[in-house]
Amino acid sequence: MKKVLFLLMMPVLCFGQYTSIPDQNFEQALIDFGYDDVIDGKVLTVNINSVDSLFLENKNISDLIGVEAFTALKYLNCYYNQLTSLDLSNNTALTYLYCDANQLTSLDVSKNTALTQLFCPYNQLTSLDVSKNTALTYLYCEYNQLTSLDVSKNTALTYLICVSNKLTSLDVSKNTALTELDCFGNLLTNLDVSKNTALTYLKCGRNKLTSLDVSGCTALTDLYCGEEVKVIKD
Repeated sequence: MKKVLFLLMMPVLCFGQYTSIPDQNFEQALIDFGYDDVIDGKVLTVNINSVDSLFLENKNISDLIGVEAFTALKYLNCYYNQLTSLDLSNNTALTYLYCDANQLTSLDVSKNTALTQLFCPYNQLTSLDVSKNTALTYLYCEYNQLTSLDVSKNTALTYLICVSNKLTSLDVSKNTALTELDCFGNLLTNLDVSKNTALTYLKCGRNKLTSLDVSGCTALTDLYCGEEVKVIKD
C-alpha cells in the first residue's frame, strides 16, 4: 500500500517543480535567456528562482504570470509591452522596477518595500500608493491619470517626475532631499517648495499657478514655470 501511495504522489511532486508561464512571448524570452528550452507553458522553477535581473522590454508580452517564482529578482524591466496587470507581491527583493508604456490601470507595490527606483510612466494609472516604499529615491509616474499623489513617506526621494497627470495638489514638504521636481502639465493651484532647499531643477509650467516662491531654493539653477507665474526669489 505504501508503494502505491508513493507512486500516486510522484506526478504531484514533479509538477510542483515547475512554474506556469502561460504567455508564449514571456516563455520565449526565458528560452532566449537560457532559462527554458521549449515552449510548453511552464519552466523549471529551479532555473529561475535565483535570477536577480530580467530585461523584458518590447517583447510583446501581455501576461507576466510566472514572475512570482523569481523570488530573488531585484531588477525588472518590462517596459513597452501589453501588460494590463502586474502582480509583484511575491518579488519582495525588488529594488528597480521599470514598467513604462504598458496598459496598466493599477499597480500594487505595497510588498516591494526595497524599491529605490520606480518608473511607471505612459500607463493608465488613476492611483498610485507608494506609502510603503520609503526607500524610493527615483519616482517617475508621468503621463498617467493620477488625481492625487502622496509622497509624504518617501523622504529619500531625489527625483520626482509626475508630468501630465491630473494632480490638483502636491505636497513635497517632507521631501527635503529632492534635487529635481517636474510637475508640468497638471492642475496645481499652489506649490510650496520652501522646504526643498536642495532643488536644482524645477519645472511646473502648464498648471494653474499664479505665483511661486523660490526664495528658499538657493541651489536652484533651472526653473521653468511659465510667463504667467509671478516668481518670488527673495
